[in-house]
Amino acid sequence: MSFFKSLLLAIVATLFLTYVLGISFIEMLDVDVYMGDKLIEPLKAISISAIVVVILVLVALAIVLSVFGSLIFIGMLILGGFAMVMIGVFWPILLIAGLIWLVTRNEKRQLN
Repeated sequence: MSFFKSLLLAIVATLFLTYVLGISFIEMLDVDVYMGDKLIEPLKAISISAIVVVILVLVALAIVLSVFGSLIFIGMLILGGFAMVMIGVFWPILLIAGLIWLVTRNEKRQLN
């Protein structure tokens, strides 16, 4: 499953669960949500909380991806540094091996 498909399914599941659990919570506890002097409809109250939950999920996803992205970047830097040290230490051997390969390779050229 691709990343964006998984992300979309996670957002839809979050919205659905927030709506279902929110409506159940409001009906079970007989809660009324007021903004100022106005009574907010249950669907609007749930939709506001669902949007807040989705935003929190996206922020958590950004934090997780940035942490793992940083770890992958640091790992690539360490491997790249190790490769550069190995090339720096063994460059004469690699140069001689390359020259031997150039001299002894079989060249078969076909002219059409």
